[in-house]
Amino acid sequence: MASVFGHGLVGFTISKIGDKSNNKKLLILAVISTILPDADVLSFSFGIPYEHWLGHRGFTHSILFALLWALILSLTFGKKQKKMFFVLIFFTTLSHAVLDAMTSGGKGVGFFIPFDTTRYFFDFRPIKVSPIGISNFFSEWGYKVILSELLWIGLPCFFLLFLCKIILKR
Repeated sequence: MASVFGHGLVGFTISKIGDKSNNKKLLILAVISTILPDADVLSFSFGIPYEHWLGHRGFTHSILFALLWALILSLTFGKKQKKMFFVLIFFTTLSHAVLDAMTSGGKGVGFFIPFDTTRYFFDFRPIKVSPIGISNFFSEWGYKVILSELLWIGLPCFFLLFLCKIILKR
């Protein structure tokens, strides 16, 4: 998986580009939505193996989960902007799985769970996989993850935010 920092930055970027009203609630929900799929690491505590459809990078990383989560949040918080909320939350949630499919480790991402339990990676996998657990993150491995994410997530996000500022004046 990419780290919480990489995922959060993508959520921030997508919300800034897609929300011309600068809705702070949407910004917070977008960032949370990029991190939420990794709540599935709790499955290890319940003895659910990684490969199970409820295991790590399983259902919470699927397109169906992103659709359901976006629907729930847009109906709950969207008010007059339900469509915009839905689209932004869907893409921020799905971005988590996309980034994880670009990492150098793990057993793939279940994009199509529950319809197909196959795990997928992209051919292009430049992002170093983040260690699971806070204590493991503060190590040489964690340092390499941050450098990798600065290059492959940070620079594109900052470039997009810069373009948004210049072109869209936001």
